[in-house]
Amino acid sequence: MTIERSKVAVAATFATNGLAYAGWLARAPAVRADLHLSAAGFGLLLLCISAAAIASIPLAGPLVQRFGPARAILLGSTSMVIGLAGLGTGTLTGSVPVAAAGLVLVGAGNSAWDVAMNVEGADVERRLGRTIMPRFHAGFSLGTVLGAGASALAAACGLPIWAQLYLTAALAASVTFPTVRMFLPHHPIPPGHRPAMSVGQAWREPRTVLIGLIMLGFGFAEGTANDWLAISLVDGYGASETIGAVGYGSFVVAMTLSRLFGGYAIERWGRVAVLRGTVAAGITGLLLVVSGLGVPVALLGGLLWGAGSSLGFPVGMSAAADDPARAAIRVSVAGSIGYGAFLAGPPLIGLLAQHLGVLNAILCALVALAIGLFASGAARPLKPA
Repeated sequence: MTIERSKVAVAATFATNGLAYAGWLARAPAVRADLHLSAAGFGLLLLCISAAAIASIPLAGPLVQRFGPARAILLGSTSMVIGLAGLGTGTLTGSVPVAAAGLVLVGAGNSAWDVAMNVEGADVERRLGRTIMPRFHAGFSLGTVLGAGASALAAACGLPIWAQLYLTAALAASVTFPTVRMFLPHHPIPPGHRPAMSVGQAWREPRTVLIGLIMLGFGFAEGTANDWLAISLVDGYGASETIGAVGYGSFVVAMTLSRLFGGYAIERWGRVAVLRGTVAAGITGLLLVVSGLGVPVALLGGLLWGAGSSLGFPVGMSAAADDPARAAIRVSVAGSIGYGAFLAGPPLIGLLAQHLGVLNAILCALVALAIGLFASGAARPLKPA
């Protein structure tokens, strides 16, 4: 059936996006070392990817609405593949500007890719009539697990980060381009017809803004671990780069499992109750990571942190896409707010780490989780008109 083929294609697209994105994050210490950057300097480098994502995501909704998810993903993935190759070239040559340009392309491409695959996933979810968006995001997390595992193996074998980035770019291109051909048919807006909603209208909707705050809070907690968990183990506990990659892997393993089974919990207890429960797990895990009680305790904290950060984004995406006619625009607006976490997080934590140390700096993720808790009520499903 077409819907079943599309479901598999969407899951594969999420997984490929996760692998491409995590293919270098787990080896962030190697990127930092090859570019000879301080903690603050590395935070500013990460600002390139988050700033590009923020700048591009408002354009992603109209792009998806006009051309459809498949074409938007083709454009976004092409930008991301070129960007990963650019980052690899930057680390190979020791050029910070080249690496920064590569991250700009990664961030911009990922925005289009992200909005498009979530809009397509929400469409598939509606047609199937059951909660599967967390499973699609589990596919993303599975991709990050594979990326983290490959990174740990590459680090243990001494494979240069630039070589790994080139291989990751090639793999992402070879999988994504044929996969999107199995997406559901897109019906463009006829010439002379206005779209169901504009970006400006979506920004004036309180529910859409609050959904964005849910995604911002949980996204900040997730992004903090993505960018700094491996480095916090290396700098804060004196662990090896391999252990740092393993620690990041423990985080994404927990996210993957929570997203695989989170749909059952949401169908039983509802979006809001599940979101509030995950906040408690996230806070506990974060406190264990910064406790200083040793690497095993920090690794356990990484697991709980991953579980606690797992469902904010998929639930937010589903909530923003409750109305299919307005899904692309609302997803892009809520995503713009959510990705603000990735804009503010890296430089903020980098600057704090320069003065307070990485373990103390990442405590600001507690505030982000509190924001997600405050806004969680907006995730309730829309009542039929």
